[in-house]
Amino acid sequence: MPAKLTNSPLVLIIRDGWGTNPHPEHDAFNAIKLAQTPVADRLMREWPNTLIKTSGEDVGLTEGTMGNSEVGHQNIGAGRIVDQDAVRITKACRAGLESNPVLDAAVSRAAAENRAVHLMGICSDAGVHGQLEHLYAVLRLCKLRRVRRVFIHLFTDGRDTGPFTGKGFAEQVERTCEQIGIGRVASVVGRYWAMDRDNRWERVERAYNLLTGRGEVAPNFASAPEAIQAYYDTPEGETLAGDEFVSPRTVGNAEQSRITTGDTVIFYNYRGDRPRELCSAFLLPHFYGSDEIKPSPDSGERGFDRGPKLELDFVLMTPYSERLAELAKVAFAKPPKMIDIAGEFFSRLGRTQFRCAETEKFPHVTFFFNDYRDEPFAGEHREIIQSPKVATYDLKPEMSARGVCDAVLARLNADDCEDLIVVNFANGDMVGHTGNLDAATKACAFVDACVGEIVDKTLDRGGSLIITADHGNAEQMWDPQADSPHTAHTTYDVPLIVVGNTFKGARLRGDSDPAGWFDAGVRSRRGRLADIFPTALDMLGLEKPDAMTGRSLLVV
Repeated sequence: MPAKLTNSPLVLIIRDGWGTNPHPEHDAFNAIKLAQTPVADRLMREWPNTLIKTSGEDVGLTEGTMGNSEVGHQNIGAGRIVDQDAVRITKACRAGLESNPVLDAAVSRAAAENRAVHLMGICSDAGVHGQLEHLYAVLRLCKLRRVRRVFIHLFTDGRDTGPFTGKGFAEQVERTCEQIGIGRVASVVGRYWAMDRDNRWERVERAYNLLTGRGEVAPNFASAPEAIQAYYDTPEGETLAGDEFVSPRTVGNAEQSRITTGDTVIFYNYRGDRPRELCSAFLLPHFYGSDEIKPSPDSGERGFDRGPKLELDFVLMTPYSERLAELAKVAFAKPPKMIDIAGEFFSRLGRTQFRCAETEKFPHVTFFFNDYRDEPFAGEHREIIQSPKVATYDLKPEMSARGVCDAVLARLNADDCEDLIVVNFANGDMVGHTGNLDAATKACAFVDACVGEIVDKTLDRGGSLIITADHGNAEQMWDPQADSPHTAHTTYDVPLIVVGNTFKGARLRGDSDPAGWFDAGVRSRRGRLADIFPTALDMLGLEKPDAMTGRSLLVV
């Protein structure tokens, strides 16, 4: 067994959605400022801290694009800036998708065999899960190849965008269809139903039935904006208002536009976690009751009765999972796996690691942190805590943070405690997305208390910690320009705190002045997410591998 590392165990705490808002005039709707956070306040006073960048080109996205949990955790785990799918797909779209062999073949087959082409995905400009620019590029390809029937199925956002912006995006889609001269919107449904990632199969079933014409007949409307406005006027519940929750509804002739055997389907989202469940319903040979399907936390059911499997020409924009990539065609394959990422490097040294989060963020500390690898590395142990059974997380702002905290404390109390612990607290992000300021304030306070317990236990056994975030969210809960709740991530920098008896009085690169946000020179000297793991290795007395181009934030 390798000798104990200096300052180990090292605990990396990711307070998801915990950013620093540089605008004092936003303090009245800054949940982090409003929350009782004595632990964070004390840590910022007593331990080295700095601000780091989590958006745009600093995480491999286009300039000005807000970061997200998938991108953030991948950058942290890689220890380098990772060029993201969105950037390379956008370049391909602007060059013309006729040069993409998978998409061109699928569309050309549909044209030659008079198949209907169905395009489905997120309807927003946020750039977190997909982009309308990519939808429009596929439409232009369909026009070029003379496809006769093209139907668009829009999944309204309201989570990474303002909660009532979907109608405007739908109007844009309908205008663009007219300009290109092809396609029509056939259905609209909120991402709450179509893009669930928490095994809530009851939600996914409603989206699947809408797309395939099964089950209860959805209300029909003459246009997509009309369908969305009707939901704004009569939402399904008090906490289910806005784009995210738009209930299934058809547009135009529903008989003509449902997905049937022989059709071509292109899912234009590029981020992998949220298309998986809906794609599984379409693609798995055996779905309902299959061991491949995790049970619903509400009903215990593994999937739902989808009826006979539809035989489709199904294209995924990216490989949403290794299993789904086996069952469908993939338009943009992932680049080769990166070498010497955090988990792999630690494993090769014979060291152990523990990853923990609740359901909503578990893929992020495992699959995304490990550069899209499903299987753990040798010595990598995992524990998932079930997220609570509520419609929206403002109804339970503490979520499952208590269970996550207890799982980490159990490992810190164990004789065989791992050398590295990576833990995500989802509350700031998931409750922040609801736009409920009071709930987000409670969420941040609860996370703060959990962090305090982990800090105390880690220091008791001679370990060290890095406390940070993957992106911001809860620090801005209101959009003063739109005069409505702010439910999206922010592009603001996030705090990073180094804690450990060896690091009292240490200096970190960058600065911790919120006002530095407004000074390009100051921000250029700040670190980024890619610097977190090189910092962790530095704290443990380990040399980082050459492939990790991030730099330690510790100033020698």
